[in-house]
Amino acid sequence: MDIPKVKLSFWQIINMNIGFFGVQYSFGLQQSAVNPIYDFLHASPDQIPLLNLAGPLTGLLIQPIIGAMSDKTWHPKWGRRKPYFFVGAIICSIALFMFPFSSSLWMAAGLLWILDVGNNTAMEPYRAFIADTLDEEQQPMGFQAQSFFTGFGQFLSYISLFLFPIFFVGYTGSLPTWIYASFFLGAILSIGSIWWSMRKTEEIPPTAIELAILKSEPLNILSPFVDIYKAVLNMPSVMWQLFLVYLFQWYAMMCYWQNNSKSIALSVWDTTPSNPEAYEKAVEWNGLIGAFGFIVTFSIAFYLAKLAKKHGAKIVHFVCLFLGAISLFFFPQVHNQYLFFLVIIGYGIAWASMMGIPYLMVVAVIPKERYGVYMGIINMMIVIPMIIQNVSFGYILRNFLDNDPRQAINFAAVLLLIAAMCTLLIKIRNTKLNE
Repeated sequence: MDIPKVKLSFWQIINMNIGFFGVQYSFGLQQSAVNPIYDFLHASPDQIPLLNLAGPLTGLLIQPIIGAMSDKTWHPKWGRRKPYFFVGAIICSIALFMFPFSSSLWMAAGLLWILDVGNNTAMEPYRAFIADTLDEEQQPMGFQAQSFFTGFGQFLSYISLFLFPIFFVGYTGSLPTWIYASFFLGAILSIGSIWWSMRKTEEIPPTAIELAILKSEPLNILSPFVDIYKAVLNMPSVMWQLFLVYLFQWYAMMCYWQNNSKSIALSVWDTTPSNPEAYEKAVEWNGLIGAFGFIVTFSIAFYLAKLAKKHGAKIVHFVCLFLGAISLFFFPQVHNQYLFFLVIIGYGIAWASMMGIPYLMVVAVIPKERYGVYMGIINMMIVIPMIIQNVSFGYILRNFLDNDPRQAINFAAVLLLIAAMCTLLIKIRNTKLNE
């Protein structure tokens, strides 16, 4: 028999989610600063997708395994999920500290692999931690609190690209000095915010029955793979339908992240990374624009949870993706940099939904004792499209889009619109989430 979960206050839910702030600052740097670093190190446009392969491939290998392992873990002192996202945060901090010292493309790519191991070790056990701790009524608030701190962390990472060059001028080695400051701050926030959430939130201990099951099915080398295999075989139809959405959604997002700074450079300043000083202005402005987009994200995150309760999760996600597609359609057409603040609003709304609303559809249909493995499988659904993009988009960009980042973002807009349409195909039987 399940023990009823204690209702948490608003501030307890906030404290529990603060760790996402550091994790997502790190992820925001991957979106906003890693590709410009590749550009500063003289990568060609069609090399960028392959250089980004580390993230999704690591996620495909790490997250479902870590999620399955956390399902079978319990320690009276350290808990079930906390050991995993704490170790992940330590790895992130080390990689973030080392990243600015990259002296070559392949050193930067290697450190991105390490950074992603840390991020992926932390991410899904953390999401499962939220689902473990909150009851069904409070889960929408919990997942949208994640979305809030996702937006806030990524806001800070993007705004650092605009503000830090004001205070940290010049170059250190091959890279602008402000990059060192941004990544050093990320190293501090990654471990600090996770430590805060661990300190402020206790995990719910398993019941006697759950402990007996854990002892009868102990963790071993093969058990995560067996659990993943069984979970995929028994995966609810909602997750298969969501995978179709994710296939287009996350391919589109990778195209956008890899090309946004270069698109701004061409449309506003008529320059490319071959002119580093002029291109740096575009990178800084992309940071400011992205920061504003994430202000939209964390401003609207909690409101989306209310809308999902009232109108249904899939309708909310459809509308948000549609607004995101409109943003990306207009993005390459802007020649006045100040108009980006209007254009980016739809992207910020879409990102708020991506970071929280789909999880509401999933937690309603999966068993709570398998939250970890299914959160890992959701991440597989995210990273498989990213891997496909990394290995295919260089060819598409070179042969069909003239290596033009503006056309790449228009291509992303079309894919995001298709993702929105696919959202309408999801059939949710749980009445609390259905229309």
